[in-house]
Amino acid sequence: MHILVTNDDGVTAPGLLALAQEMRKLGKVTVFAPDRNWSASGHVKTMERPLRVKEVILADGTTAFASDGAPSDCVALPLLGLIEDPIDIVVSGINPNANVGHDVTYSGTVTAAMEAVIAGVRGVAISLDSPEGHKGPLDYSTAAVVGRRVVEQVIADGLPEGVVVNVNVPYLIESELKGYMITRQGLRVYRDALDVRSDPRGKPYYWIGGEAPTGVDEPGTDFGALRAGMVSITPLQLDLTHHKAMDVLKKWDFK
Repeated sequence: MHILVTNDDGVTAPGLLALAQEMRKLGKVTVFAPDRNWSASGHVKTMERPLRVKEVILADGTTAFASDGAPSDCVALPLLGLIEDPIDIVVSGINPNANVGHDVTYSGTVTAAMEAVIAGVRGVAISLDSPEGHKGPLDYSTAAVVGRRVVEQVIADGLPEGVVVNVNVPYLIESELKGYMITRQGLRVYRDALDVRSDPRGKPYYWIGGEAPTGVDEPGTDFGALRAGMVSITPLQLDLTHHKAMDVLKKWDFK
């Protein structure tokens, strides 16, 4: 079993290392990640400039590959042949914050796993619901173990074609988890605000700021599962077609 581990926080992120170490219990691991933070980058692929790749040494002494491309590039490059050994599954994470609801469209963590599925390889994304305002290093150990257990299930049972597995883990020690729940996407509530400022020359510039997002605590959703102390496992599909809406649109008259 050959597992590609990637992320959107950069090759030196502690969540990536924790995930890679746990994945090594399942087979051969190749780490291939961005050389910098690409959080909230969405599904980006670099097409108009060359990409650079270098070998780096992780904190545990193991070797990884770092690219100046986006998370999706870090999946595409090895799948296209930069890594000679065929890759069986791509695992992306561990993101330090949850990716629930509409977050999945922004998340480089999730869209890296989507890039794998587009290429016909199984993809799993792992995120940790760390507390707002947490001080000091985060503990990724529970999320890493959960990630391994989910990947074990994917290896054993497979996945339907075109499905990405999005996993969100509460910030709890493993013994405190209330279980695992198969969920649907919930409703993320964004509280963005435009912050307008001026530079020293009096020209305006802009920050997208505001308070941290919340969500609707609804049973059966990713957000609801996290609030209940449960691991959320959401199967996402790459086909974004709203099939019921097609019947409405077919009634449009373009005469």
